[in-house]
Amino acid sequence: MPSLPELMPTQVSDETFGGVTYHIAGELVPVLSVDVTQMPVYFEHHILLWKNSTITIGLKSLKGALKRMMAGMQIFVTEASGAGIIAFSRDGPGHIVPIHLRRGEEIQVREHQFLAATGNVDYTFERVRGLATMLFGQSGFFIDRFRGDGGDGIVWLHGYGNVFEKTLAAGETIDIEPGGWLFKDASVRMETKIDRLSSGFFGANMNFIVNRFTGPGRVGIQSMYLHMPTEE
Repeated sequence: MPSLPELMPTQVSDETFGGVTYHIAGELVPVLSVDVTQMPVYFEHHILLWKNSTITIGLKSLKGALKRMMAGMQIFVTEASGAGIIAFSRDGPGHIVPIHLRRGEEIQVREHQFLAATGNVDYTFERVRGLATMLFGQSGFFIDRFRGDGGDGIVWLHGYGNVFEKTLAAGETIDIEPGGWLFKDASVRMETKIDRLSSGFFGANMNFIVNRFTGPGRVGIQSMYLHMPTEE
């Protein structure tokens, strides 16, 4: 029997990587707490829960700002630095997962599900068009790309429900409901598969759509899948 996707850890305590020590705690709406004394962290501005008063909040510009602005996407993220701890949570039930990136590694993430990242992680994006985007609007959707160009770093993501991870061997495939995938390694190829279903009853027909992922590499699956509207 092929191996099943594995549940990612839901609790993390005193984990140190990429210049920070962090904690993930809570069940229904988890909280991420990060000590940013040695390394700044950037994040979506609306997820701040609390912080030590010694921490300074500023803006961090993103690459490709003009393209992002024309697409209606954010061109700045908020950055925290200074001695102390800052905590984040999203207003929704789910699962916070840390993705550790070694220097030069890249992870690709569904739009709107990035939570925070260490300051040495590069953040860009790409637009995905075509059939793979038909559930997200005619003009497509965006995939956020995070790369450890500045050294080892961390990206924290928020998945709805629980998050499971499947590691695919070279050439191994898995089909995932289009709203169910959360992240993938850059080495994993994604394409859309459409089965046309017809009953012959009053000419009824419909499409059954999945995204097919081909390894090698990791794929993240969220159990509460969502079809988010595009920002375009």
